[in-house]
Amino acid sequence: MDFANGQIYHGFNRGNNSQAIFFNHENYLFFLDKIRKSILPHADILAWCLMPNHFHLMVLVNHIEVEISEQVTQVRASEGFTLSETLTKLTKKRTLNDSIGIILRSYSRAIQKQQKMTGSLFQKETKALCLTETEFAPAYFNTHFGMIGNLDLPETNYLKVCFGYIHMNPVYSKLVDNPEDWEFSSYRDYYCGRKGKLINRELAKELGLIE
Repeated sequence: MDFANGQIYHGFNRGNNSQAIFFNHENYLFFLDKIRKSILPHADILAWCLMPNHFHLMVLVNHIEVEISEQVTQVRASEGFTLSETLTKLTKKRTLNDSIGIILRSYSRAIQKQQKMTGSLFQKETKALCLTETEFAPAYFNTHFGMIGNLDLPETNYLKVCFGYIHMNPVYSKLVDNPEDWEFSSYRDYYCGRKGKLINRELAKELGLIE
C-alpha cells in the first residue's frame, strides 16, 4: 500500500474466503488494542468498524514512518546466579505498512491458537483507498455490499460518504437494525456518548464529518 502524509485513507481487509475473523467479544477488544498500539503512532483514526469477517478504518496519516524502541534483555551469569537486565534503546524505524502487517500477523497467530486452526486468517492484501487526492481516490466503493459513492460529490461530502458507509456496515449486513446497536464501531463514540479513545473527534469536526 502506498501512503502519503496528510492524506486520508479508507483501509479494509476481510477473512480469507470470507471466513470469520472474530469469534467472541474478547477477540474484538484484543484487535482494537492492537490498532491503538500500532496505528495511532502513525495516524489519526476518524472512523472504524469491526465486523464478524472484516474490518474498516478511516485514517488521516501523519507519519508514514516512526521510530520504535525495543526492550532488549541481557542475560549474564555471576557466581552461580543468572542475572538479567532490561535495556531500552531505539533500534529502527517502522512504516505504517509494517505496523499493519504486525497487527494482522500477531492477531492471526492468537486466533489460530484459540481456534486450533491453520492457514491464512486474512486475505493477502489489506486495501487502502486514498480519499483526498482525486488522482488516487476511487470513483466508487466496489464492495460486497454493492457500489456507493462517486467523485462528482465535493471532497467534504465524499469523505462523509465513506464515514457514513463505515458506520452503516452492520446495518447493511443485517446484523442490527440501527448503527448504534452495533458495539464494535466508532458510531457510539460520535453519537451515543461513549468515550472511546481511538477516534479524533476534534479532527472529525474540523473536516465536517460531524456537527
